[in-house]
Amino acid sequence: MARSSTLNIAVIGVGRMGADHVRRIQEAVSGARVSAVVDADAERAETVAARAGCAAFTDPADALAAADVDAVLVASSSPAHEAALLAALAHDLPVLCEKPLTPDPASALRVLEAEQRLGRRRIQVGFMRRYDAEYLRLEQLLRTGRLGRPLLLHHRHRNVAAPPGWASELLISDSLVHEIDVTRWLLGQEITAVTVLRPTPSSHAPDGVQDPQFVVLETDGGVIADVEIFVNCGFGYQVRAEAVCERGTAQVGDGHAMVTQTDGRWGGTIAQDYLERFEDAYDRELRAWVDSVRRGTTTGPTAWDGCAAAAVCAAGVRSLTEGGRVPVELPERPALYG
Repeated sequence: MARSSTLNIAVIGVGRMGADHVRRIQEAVSGARVSAVVDADAERAETVAARAGCAAFTDPADALAAADVDAVLVASSSPAHEAALLAALAHDLPVLCEKPLTPDPASALRVLEAEQRLGRRRIQVGFMRRYDAEYLRLEQLLRTGRLGRPLLLHHRHRNVAAPPGWASELLISDSLVHEIDVTRWLLGQEITAVTVLRPTPSSHAPDGVQDPQFVVLETDGGVIADVEIFVNCGFGYQVRAEAVCERGTAQVGDGHAMVTQTDGRWGGTIAQDYLERFEDAYDRELRAWVDSVRRGTTTGPTAWDGCAAAAVCAAGVRSLTEGGRVPVELPERPALYG
């Protein structure tokens, strides 16, 4: 589409994440507008649509058939992603899909194959940490080679509390998936095996939920990455990463907060959720996506990245439930994705 044209976006799923994207498009992104919102909850769809001044739908197919939809943003629950993505591809519409691409490798592969049949990339996956200023600096530093070859990656991922109804497997498919993508992106390597260790669960974890978890990722370049996932830590939202290389280390995370010193004390604040911690990254991500779509291109994390992450998550869930080291079953990377 012409760069001077306004991009009309249908947002599918307007719960907390989707509603925040609607606000972001309206307030923080130029060259785009929300032309439709979709949610299975009709009342919620109507409420968000009224604020955005657009049409409301309960069926994605009806929204995508509308004449004033140029692109799609999928922020529904992950089990609904496949249907929304296939519908968007059927209309040849560019789509930004919140992570995960889909909840399992089989559905991710079906989406990947549908995009290949289309013959061009249309899907960008919402791995927003690639747009975070701190993670970008770390990625750029590793690319220079100044610190030598990466040997280890240490990740930490903590949430105040998990949403109601979370199960042990969701710590991997909905939380660890970020560290999986970041590890692949920072290193330019694929993950080949996963081991999930089960410490004593926190007394604050819901009954039957294994929280925290300690995960070891192995890559085809010989790097070992470890991840602490703790989604009911109770005190704040923390995401950190440290790269240990042959000639030095580099750490990112939590460096954005102000620290005060007064009355004989020093301290600061801890972000309480992902929308606060990664607000700027979400803004950058959405602006970059809108700009690329208006240029007629697709950039950012691909459907292949989403498919690879799904395969690693599946190995992680298997390790969690069965124990031990589990190899990742990764399909061959299609030529469409470089």
